[in-house]
Amino acid sequence: MRKIKKIATCLLCGLLTFSTFTACGSNSTIFMGRLSDTEVFRIGDNICTLPELKVYLTTAQKQYENVLGVDMWEQDFGGVTLEAYLKENILGQIAQIKSMTLLAEEYGVTLTEEEEKKVQKAANKYFTSLNEKEIKYMEIDEETVASLYREYALANKVYEEITRNVDTEVSDDEARKITVQQILFAFDEESSESTKNNQYKKAQEVLSQVKAQGADFGNIAEKNSEDETVEYTFGKGEKEQPLEDAAFNMENNQISDIIETSYGYIIIKCISNFDRAETDANKDEIVEKRKTEAFDAVYDEFVEQQASQFNDELWAEITFTDDKEISNMTFFEVFNDIWGKE
Repeated sequence: MRKIKKIATCLLCGLLTFSTFTACGSNSTIFMGRLSDTEVFRIGDNICTLPELKVYLTTAQKQYENVLGVDMWEQDFGGVTLEAYLKENILGQIAQIKSMTLLAEEYGVTLTEEEEKKVQKAANKYFTSLNEKEIKYMEIDEETVASLYREYALANKVYEEITRNVDTEVSDDEARKITVQQILFAFDEESSESTKNNQYKKAQEVLSQVKAQGADFGNIAEKNSEDETVEYTFGKGEKEQPLEDAAFNMENNQISDIIETSYGYIIIKCISNFDRAETDANKDEIVEKRKTEAFDAVYDEFVEQQASQFNDELWAEITFTDDKEISNMTFFEVFNDIWGKE
């Protein structure tokens, strides 16, 4: 089950371009009246229809099944079934895209003539890849697909507009990643003083071993550490302060004294106090984090002001299909392919 959850989470991160927005649930203003039998929700004046939602849900379902198989939907995923979990997250994704389309209007962001051609090209490529059963099940036509791609392109474009002035300069020191090997002697906040004392004694014994001349730290770690992983690469802010303070002040091949953390005593050996490739990659992550924070500040305020409405009855009826002839999962792949070409 742990492996399924890990893979499922990775897949979900791949599907979601933006942070998840819980559709229509947090706004204080709601529309009066009733949504139609094919309208899932409304945010502002933007409505999500059932055919539109089915494109997203079917794509996600088939991507999951391609990796995990078709027999995992009823398995528990954090207290809910994986199907329910995925449905909620995809609902959040399309709700955010719908909201960002409205935000694009606020910022005067539109698609160029060339970008509109890409929308039409992507819509045609995706729609013509569908078989008759898929078209009938999702109840879509090419214009519906074009509308989805148009909104998706606008969402990406308004994100870039809002974040274009974010500082992209990141120093080596801020982004520095290091690699260490570690030996853990575990305890937790519920452990008795006797348990902690015993773990400390073990740590002292092993510390003497690893500091002996010619000792193989990695081999000793494999035999004694109470953690499945021996080697870690991390940056600042990713570990508890005592461990970070020790690790970021070590020279290559230096071995630490015993470090106390909230989850155990640790001995580390510095393998690399500056990993160039990992540091450069971390710079990109830091810039993206800055952009996300800048965007979220604008987006959250905007969404809070939007009236919304949700069709609970329709949502309750939506389930994944078990028809094996419905298997297309290329919606986002087509978009990335077309937008990746000049």
